[in-house]
Amino acid sequence: MSLITPDFGLLFWMTLIFGIVFFILAKFGFPVLTDMVRKRQERIEKSIEDAREIEARMASWKVEQAQMLEATRKEQSQMLREATETKARIVADAKAQAQAEADKILAEAKLQIAAEKESALRDVRKEVALLSVQVAEKVLRHELSDDGNQRAFIDELVDEASKAQMHS
Repeated sequence: MSLITPDFGLLFWMTLIFGIVFFILAKFGFPVLTDMVRKRQERIEKSIEDAREIEARMASWKVEQAQMLEATRKEQSQMLREATETKARIVADAKAQAQAEADKILAEAKLQIAAEKESALRDVRKEVALLSVQVAEKVLRHELSDDGNQRAFIDELVDEASKAQMHS
């Protein structure tokens, strides 16, 4: 027997055993293997599909996130603008109120100054009148110390009073 050329009987038995093993594998082994391969392929395809869905969701989330950030920025800017306007309005109101209060205080001060001035002028007039009367009294005493001067002064006063009645 030669190693390079096998016998016909050996070839027959090898073919028969190969056929039986192939038949058993085809009947019981290959369906299990192909089923496992098919299930694995379906699982891989489902995973790929899930990954694509997740990728699509993430893309939409990124768009939503960008929109939300933009909306938040706009809202923040609006809030800052409103806060600035409110601050300006409060400051303007406070200035106006302070000015009105200052004007009121100034007007009251002017009225008080005018009243004080009038009171001081009355006091000065009263003092001047009193001083005038005292000076006149001293002058009259000095001039009227004589009886003749007293009579002449009385006559002069009576003449002036009668002239004043005539004109009235």
